[in-house]
Amino acid sequence: MDELSQEGKMAKGCLPEGLAGSPAHKETLRGAVPLSHFYLRQRVRPGDPVLDATCGNGQDTLLLAELVGEGGRVWAFDLQPRAVAATRELLEGAGRQGCVELIQAGHERLGEFVPAGLAAAVFNLGYLPGGGENSFITSPESTVCALEQAARLLRPGGIITVSLYTGHQGGPEEAKGVEGWGAALAPKQFNVWCSRQLNRSATAPYLVLVEKIG
Repeated sequence: MDELSQEGKMAKGCLPEGLAGSPAHKETLRGAVPLSHFYLRQRVRPGDPVLDATCGNGQDTLLLAELVGEGGRVWAFDLQPRAVAATRELLEGAGRQGCVELIQAGHERLGEFVPAGLAAAVFNLGYLPGGGENSFITSPESTVCALEQAARLLRPGGIITVSLYTGHQGGPEEAKGVEGWGAALAPKQFNVWCSRQLNRSATAPYLVLVEKIG
């Protein structure tokens, strides 16, 4: 689910390549989600097919829609009706709904809807911010099942970004499952990275990045 940092501003001339001139150029690299967005801006191009496996409040879906444009396609999943509605409202407000297919279903079913050839797949795990006690929490079993499908659907050079949160109940178990899945991927077929902020707490969100080798 979505957790975007609003802290800090960087001068345009000092931005890393891929952030300058983008709609989210004020984002810093604090946190797993901004780092995920940085990598997505490097790889996703207009016309690409992409996946948001956990649309949450819609921020990842909106970024993907902006990157692929009207000629691209975004499949966005969430099990919660409130999350799908929030994402639809955000997209409509930005005029970006035309290239997005919103699907109210668990991400473990993504293979039923999404074709092969993905340029990117985004997993923002945990729970829906602001959802209170009614929010679902993603589980290791469904997440690993979805990741396996997403990896098969990636095209060569495609990436998967996984934002992990260990500060809530069930988070450490899910992170362990994701790391175990990533560690088992064949090194001749995938590059797998784990990125943490060394100057943050041990429970700070972190990113797993997977690249399918061409």
